[in-house]
Amino acid sequence: MIAAGLLLLVVGGFTAGSFYIPFKKVKNWAWESYWLVNGVFSWIVMPWLVAYLTVPQLMSVLKESSGSTIFWTYLFGVMWGVGGLTFGLSMRYLGMSLGYAIALGFCAAFGTVIPPIFDGTFGGMLASFSGQAIFGGVLVCLIGIAVCAKAGIMKEKELSAEQKKEAIAEFNFPKGLAVAICAGVMSACFAFAFSSGKQIAALAIQHGSALLWQNNPILIVALAGGFTTNFIWCVYLNIKNRTGENYIDSTNTSIAANYIFSAMAGTMWYMQFLFYGMGTTKLGKYAFSAWTIHMALIIIFSNMWGLIFKEWKGCSQKTLSVITAGILVVMLSIVFIGTGNYLASVGK
Repeated sequence: MIAAGLLLLVVGGFTAGSFYIPFKKVKNWAWESYWLVNGVFSWIVMPWLVAYLTVPQLMSVLKESSGSTIFWTYLFGVMWGVGGLTFGLSMRYLGMSLGYAIALGFCAAFGTVIPPIFDGTFGGMLASFSGQAIFGGVLVCLIGIAVCAKAGIMKEKELSAEQKKEAIAEFNFPKGLAVAICAGVMSACFAFAFSSGKQIAALAIQHGSALLWQNNPILIVALAGGFTTNFIWCVYLNIKNRTGENYIDSTNTSIAANYIFSAMAGTMWYMQFLFYGMGTTKLGKYAFSAWTIHMALIIIFSNMWGLIFKEWKGCSQKTLSVITAGILVVMLSIVFIGTGNYLASVGK
């Protein structure tokens, strides 16, 4: 059972770490255009399709959920949507290896610290051995992020503009760092969306849903909030940059392929939520480690793709050593956090 859970987490980590790859095949479209098409599939089409196939009486589940439950789940989804939007921008400006390392590092750190502060349990956690391990992991994570940022600065200085854009067309370290920080902070809101939607999951079970699929109706509401944020921003950019014609430009011979690859990216982005949710139900008493494993797998797979696409081509051996060290420190911090969660689960 645990092996099955780990396999599901591996699949989820792979899809999350790989979803940006199809965008490399999109031609003659602005970022906002292909990101919006991606969003339609990842935050609207796939959540509804999967929930419809896995949750009996889906519409009854949603109708019977209280207005306040729907509101707060949706609102936290809107806030998480800012994180999703800026996460996409961090890939745009930093590339997959550096972008994932910094954005997910902040996501792991803030996703660990913000909930206990919000719940008023921060002080009590600091007094326990498990809490000290968790927050020690957060500190290590921030150190790892600083090392990754140092590598980004070194890359910025070493490479010419042409070299930086050879693998990452819009490489911009200062802008990428800013949006990666925002992505990490706002992505923590997804946990609140799930917490707010517990009534929806309970109703899904009452209407005959298997425990494995109980969270799928929550995803409909939370991801609709995320789509709202991204839709508003992308349409704004379409108007501002006059790129709205991307969607219907008959002179673009790649338009059909653009829709296909953007839809593929969106489907892969959604699959991380599906497989992560399934994986946690299979880990039993080790479910506490799911988030830690998920983050580590995403960092591993994203950096594998970063190497394949030669995002650090032309950098000195010293810079390559620094980014490698930074990524390893971020992964080490996730182990610390996971260990702290385990100690908390056994009352230490």
